[in-house]
Amino acid sequence: MFSHIIFCDAAEPWQLGLQDPATPVMEGIINFHNHLMFFMVFIAMFVFWMLSRILAYFTKEKNPKAEQFTHSTVLEIVWTIIPACILLVIAIPSFALLYSLDEMIDPTTTLKIVGHQWYWSYEYSDYSTLEGGDTLNFDSYMLPEDDLVKGSFRLLEVDNRVLLPINTHIRLLVTAADVLHSWAVPSFGIKVDACPGRLTQASLFLKRAGVYYGQCSEICGVNHAFMPIVVRGVPVDEYVSWIAIRLDGLNIS
Repeated sequence: MFSHIIFCDAAEPWQLGLQDPATPVMEGIINFHNHLMFFMVFIAMFVFWMLSRILAYFTKEKNPKAEQFTHSTVLEIVWTIIPACILLVIAIPSFALLYSLDEMIDPTTTLKIVGHQWYWSYEYSDYSTLEGGDTLNFDSYMLPEDDLVKGSFRLLEVDNRVLLPINTHIRLLVTAADVLHSWAVPSFGIKVDACPGRLTQASLFLKRAGVYYGQCSEICGVNHAFMPIVVRGVPVDEYVSWIAIRLDGLNIS
């Protein structure tokens, strides 16, 4: 029926839902959100029904004299056991999701992310050159409005995008050089705090190619709102070619 599927990997005006998932973790977060919403709607409807019954039957006209409430052991047992069972049904899938967030499966490549005031630095430390031991690294600044082309996202586009392979286990190492930052990309389901003097680890597995947008999610100073993140997911062969070209440039220089 549909010849192709269009994904939205950036924020939309008046957006209410979550961004389209690009990783198994984000798919799990959305599924758990939908699972949790069922119980929230059911509980909200039950509570409002109870309140409406109370307002309807316990009025001054219908009950001018306060009646004595009777103690019911059975009722107390029921309204204790049912919420406990609901919490168990909610907790079990949440434990599996939390485990998947921290799971690290033998990464193929490593990306080191360093937050600065107010830009990001990226380092592909697995691909050091033979001479001098230099690594492939670059800074990523927000693109000024004067440099934007038609179709670009204002305050979200950068001068140097991060290139990562799809269908590959990737390890992210996140830290900061000055103050607290937070590397967050909604489509990945990732929000990792960047703390000075501390190296935080996260895993990433992209399921599809695309361009993904995020922002610093920690109040890190006056230009906090101008630290965008742009990640481009590409097939492995394209990623290998890009790495080779960049390393050749380092060797030539």
